[in-house]
Amino acid sequence: MSEEGMIATHTGRSPRFTHWVAFLICSVITLGAAVEAKNHTDAITAKSNSYQNWSVISSGITFGLVFLIVVMHLFQCTSFLIVGTKIEGLLCILLVAFWAATVSIISDSKHGLAVDVSGAVSNGNLYYFSWAGFICSVTITVSYLRSAFHVDVAGEIRSRSARLTTWSALLACSLVVMGSSANIFDNDCNVSDDEVFRGNTYCNRTKWGLALGLVATVLSLLVVGMKIATAKAPFLLEAGLSIVLLIMYAFGVAYITSQQGPGAPLGNLYYFTWGAFLACFFLCASCAEDYNAAKAMARSSSANLESTNEMSMRNEHDDIHVEDMDGTL
Repeated sequence: MSEEGMIATHTGRSPRFTHWVAFLICSVITLGAAVEAKNHTDAITAKSNSYQNWSVISSGITFGLVFLIVVMHLFQCTSFLIVGTKIEGLLCILLVAFWAATVSIISDSKHGLAVDVSGAVSNGNLYYFSWAGFICSVTITVSYLRSAFHVDVAGEIRSRSARLTTWSALLACSLVVMGSSANIFDNDCNVSDDEVFRGNTYCNRTKWGLALGLVATVLSLLVVGMKIATAKAPFLLEAGLSIVLLIMYAFGVAYITSQQGPGAPLGNLYYFTWGAFLACFFLCASCAEDYNAAKAMARSSSANLESTNEMSMRNEHDDIHVEDMDGTL
């Protein structure tokens, strides 16, 4: 039994209890902010209205489930029904799915909830706490897998291959960059109304964000797939792609997040473009460290080999000298 499982057995309280409480706080703030945004935001279309209703319903269901789970943790007679059981695992997966859908709706500028038409965050509580709730749901699920099935997801990723976590983070960020750019392009550029059209510079930079997100997603997915399938990827390929993506995202943050770019307002495109750039930077730094370490090992091996050869030559010379002395005697 794992250490977390032993703690849960003796105390009757899950090692995830604090995470559940944090999730409860995020869900209640998100629910209140979603209800307020729904009541004070005019839906652009009937579809937008249905999405707004879904954000309130999803937040309400999440709050109800998490509140029930937290209450069950507080009593010994009910905690054994939820702590480390399949019910908790099923609820973890369900809440991740619910919250992923909720975040995608709340952060979509089409629905006017947490992000306005320009892509800027208009409701900080709704935007930030919805993302915080999604992170809580993922961490709770990972903790459950580790304690219930002894599956250490983070440890498996680290042991599987170097930099797999960073490549996965780059993949996730690039997906958001691609999706956000496509959403902005549809709303502000792919329109026939001149009053809505944001200008050629703005739209060209949006296209760059869309292309950048697509290329980075494909390349990072290639590396992640190779690392998962074979536990490694060719170092030169990985280093080369890291450098190329770093240069591309350097131009990306310069053009996308500048004043005339679509990512200038604080929103998904701004945060995840910078997140992807930082991921590329850490990838290049890690590859450089591995290269320097390998070069140092090669120098050390070469020096040891030369030292061994010198010792061998000295021994041979000493043997010859002894034989000559024996022959003289």
